[in-house]
Amino acid sequence: MAVIARLIAAAAAAVLFAGTCLAQTGGYPARPVKVIVPFAAAGPTDVIARLVAQKLSDSLGQQFYVENLPGAGGNTGTATAAKAAADGYTLLVVSTGFMINPSLYTKVPYDPVKDFAPLTLVAESPNVLFVHPSVPAKSVRELIDLVKANPGRYSYAQPSTGSTPHLSGELFRLTFDLDLVMVPFNSAALAVNSTIAGHTPIGFTALPPAAANIREGKLRGLALLSEKRAAAAPDVPTFAEAGVRDQEAYTLTGLVLPAGTPRDIVERLHREIVRIGALPEVQERLATLGFNPVLNTPDEFAARIRDEMAKWGKVVRDAKLRVD
Repeated sequence: MAVIARLIAAAAAAVLFAGTCLAQTGGYPARPVKVIVPFAAAGPTDVIARLVAQKLSDSLGQQFYVENLPGAGGNTGTATAAKAAADGYTLLVVSTGFMINPSLYTKVPYDPVKDFAPLTLVAESPNVLFVHPSVPAKSVRELIDLVKANPGRYSYAQPSTGSTPHLSGELFRLTFDLDLVMVPFNSAALAVNSTIAGHTPIGFTALPPAAANIREGKLRGLALLSEKRAAAAPDVPTFAEAGVRDQEAYTLTGLVLPAGTPRDIVERLHREIVRIGALPEVQERLATLGFNPVLNTPDEFAARIRDEMAKWGKVVRDAKLRVD
């Protein structure tokens, strides 16, 4: 009888524990979850979002579906997410523009800090400086000397106004007081192709769209804007290795929720995404895209958001950039 009593007590405790967990999350997720991507489909941000959404659907038993809401450099979809209910049923996938736009645009319909609860920085990809093979500079220092000796003659391609590759080019120009002409494009592919064709002898983009062309010799990679070399371009040195400091710049992909989302939902999603990020197939897919997994904590991602806002906000002001 004592054994039976203990079994009954244990079963009751298990039921109570399960009920408590269910109450804490409200049975989350009890219905499909929207994942907003504030950019068009098929780009790296969208691909990563769909990868994570599918894995979350598999593990949590409810559909996590992607909704693309492009426009205004990501501001349209981000503003929609900022106004969503803080119940865990709307996630927002963010890139570095999430942190840059408040200093770049005259009016921004969201506050990155006040309107959102950071979840995790999923992955990051370093930006890269490359040149057309005909450019005589074989290193960053040689490029600096070349541009200084030929003021106004050289131009650089960038994929999107206000992107970190664009601001990387401006930071480079400002740091070394270079008379360097900026040429904007609407995509990394167009910026890369312009440099391959020799129309713009210098280019700044994220690494993924340039990596294959660097390996094939269509472009000469001069430096990665990162702390360490990348497997996708192992022969390209970092700026620090080239003797240039404080030029690091990444293209980021992270996840946030509307501010006020219950902490237990944030923690549950964070645990699942960290687990997903450790899966070999996910890491392989990220590497194929040219991204390195990060999967930091909500507090660490919040600190990174503030740091990125401060760093790039200064570049925007110093370069006198503004978008109405």
